[in-house]
Amino acid sequence: MMLLMAENVTKTYHLGKARIEVLRDAQLEVAEGESVAIIGASGAGKSTLLHVLGGLDRPDDGSVMVTGNDVYGMSAAKRTRLRATDIGFVFQSYHLMPEMDLLENVVLPAMALPDWLHGAGRARTRARKLLAAVGLGDRARHLPMELSGGEQQRAALARALMNEPRLVLADEPTGNLDDATGNRILDLLLSLTRGERHALVMVTHNRRVAERCDRVLQLTEGGIHPLN
Repeated sequence: MMLLMAENVTKTYHLGKARIEVLRDAQLEVAEGESVAIIGASGAGKSTLLHVLGGLDRPDDGSVMVTGNDVYGMSAAKRTRLRATDIGFVFQSYHLMPEMDLLENVVLPAMALPDWLHGAGRARTRARKLLAAVGLGDRARHLPMELSGGEQQRAALARALMNEPRLVLADEPTGNLDDATGNRILDLLLSLTRGERHALVMVTHNRRVAERCDRVLQLTEGGIHPLN
């Protein structure tokens, strides 16, 4: 089953009089449970691509389908609901809320679900299990600033998986980490997504990291192509 389908996606930015075409007729299909890495140079549009795929940035043209839903053909409210239930994001810069402890950060996506008030206890139980799975079970009450970069990224991974999303989008998840820590994060990302049959799309500039995925593609000249 194809979980993600992007067809003829185009995205252009205008900076003053300059017109920058970041994506040009980009196409991508990702099956349920598949891990796909997309490599590209800095500035190639990798983050823009993930934002478009995840319903955060509307393309100028083309379509994106996630779990059979037309992401940009639905209302903003339904798109927000789709992101909450079916899409998990792992950002390079973690994006943890500094005033919240780790447990609160991991639970945060569950608060966007319609049954949050009735399911708060279950959500906290799952958050604790996820923190334990990434080796942070004893750090649940620590603030992000009290953790190393690798620990913050592990917490961000737990948060991305909180709502059991069918699609996980990872933007340079090892980019801010040293090699050893990055390898541990990558091991966790792949083992947890594969273990729960999540589809994973990861963008990176690192070919060695990319080759850990089932399939490797390349973003160049605005399009997604087989790796040379």
